[in-house]
Amino acid sequence: MKKKITNEITASAPDSIARGAEAVRLLKEIYPTAECSLESGGDPWRLLVMARLSAQCTDERVNIVCRTLFREIPDAKTMAEAPLSQIEELVKPCGLYRMKAKSIKEASEILLRDHGGEVPDTMEELLSLPGVGRKIANLLLGDIFGKGGIVADTHCMRICGRLGFYPETLRDPLKVEKILSPVIEKEEQSDFCHRIVHFGREYCMARTPVCEKDPRSCPLHGICAHIKNKESL
Repeated sequence: MKKKITNEITASAPDSIARGAEAVRLLKEIYPTAECSLESGGDPWRLLVMARLSAQCTDERVNIVCRTLFREIPDAKTMAEAPLSQIEELVKPCGLYRMKAKSIKEASEILLRDHGGEVPDTMEELLSLPGVGRKIANLLLGDIFGKGGIVADTHCMRICGRLGFYPETLRDPLKVEKILSPVIEKEEQSDFCHRIVHFGREYCMARTPVCEKDPRSCPLHGICAHIKNKESL
């Protein structure tokens, strides 16, 4: 059960670090448990595969598809040895299935050949895997290895722009990551990003955020530049 949020920042322009700390605090109150939407069970390889399949696909669908996928192909060794046609058929509901099947098979082969079947724990090594960009790498570094990382997905970019960390029109994941990394404490970054996803689905939707009807219905209204700009018009 979510707690009622009563505190807010009333200063006209809190700096980014203060705004970041307050966003972390308020999101913790709204969502005490920060959970990744991808149900990997904490397995690094499975999270890698699921994150790759989630491109242009909902996490909900990925979770459903992977229940069958992991029953038939439970680990990197099995994936590396599986026929590409079998993998394609299993991941087809996630869309872009040929490209995704190819990359997760090749990534699994590289893990076996170069990393003893284990997912590496550095940005450089993760980025060397087929289909892995900074978004997936930061997800793994934060969730699995506890190293922090800003996962600049669509929710993160949209909401943090509305909060005022950068212009709302900015949609460059790398720039967003570089802006947010210094203002969100490293140990909070992974959970912050998971909470932002939940917040984006419940309150700060792309087209019809709850503030459109009633700004006070948004629990982050006290630190939201988007709301303050609307109210000043």
